[in-house]
Amino acid sequence: MTSTLENSRIAVSVGYDGSGFQGWQVQPGMRTVQHEIEKAFGLLCASEPPRIHGSGRTDTGVHARGQVFHIDPTRDFSPQRWQDALNGVLPEDIRVFSVRKVAADFHARFDAVKKQYRYYIFHAPVMPPELRGTRHHVRKSLNRVAMREAAAILQGTHDFLSFSANRGKPEQSTERTLSRMELTEQGPELCLIAEADGFMYKMVRQLAGALMRVGLGELAPADILKLLEQPERNHLAPTAPAQALFLWQVSYPEWKSNERI
Repeated sequence: MTSTLENSRIAVSVGYDGSGFQGWQVQPGMRTVQHEIEKAFGLLCASEPPRIHGSGRTDTGVHARGQVFHIDPTRDFSPQRWQDALNGVLPEDIRVFSVRKVAADFHARFDAVKKQYRYYIFHAPVMPPELRGTRHHVRKSLNRVAMREAAAILQGTHDFLSFSANRGKPEQSTERTLSRMELTEQGPELCLIAEADGFMYKMVRQLAGALMRVGLGELAPADILKLLEQPERNHLAPTAPAQALFLWQVSYPEWKSNERI
């Protein structure tokens, strides 16, 4: 029987290249991020792999730079030793950035107060092939002024039902507070930055899909306002491809808002 040490809980910040995974959550017969991390802890603890609890799920093909999970390990290592040991046994497409000892009642999902996602668009006639796994290529002209106007409309507390997909069960609430929706650019690379107190299933990819439609002239900023004022699931906000999306950062009350653990 696997046992845990008293007050052994740690919070771990990880990044991963989602290209080779069927998402975060354990699925029978599938390679997932959660399964690979639990296997690593099983090797280091010489026991049945303990269960980790993530701040949330990421879908197939989605990447992370700041996913956070907590675990009650059966060995008592220092944070630095945990980081070194885990990176020594994890596959190269998962890396531990930091480890922190936390209170026994800390929960990576329920204690999170904000998440930031980033969606990357390469806007040029030709995209370098090495970027194909982390960028969405848009060849046509994009109206960035209109995209920024639409992004500003999305900020605030709204019912985002029009920008969510059905996971198979009803949401308790489809209201979220989007504190930041920003379009940045550096040369041909555009980045949509979305920060909120929480996101629904495929919400960020649908926000990105809607803003790209605005940029292409297929929707107007006024249409985005209408989707917020008359929320319903529809096809006006398409789900953008997964490979350009990153879970960038998860924030907790006791940590600085701009600090990854």
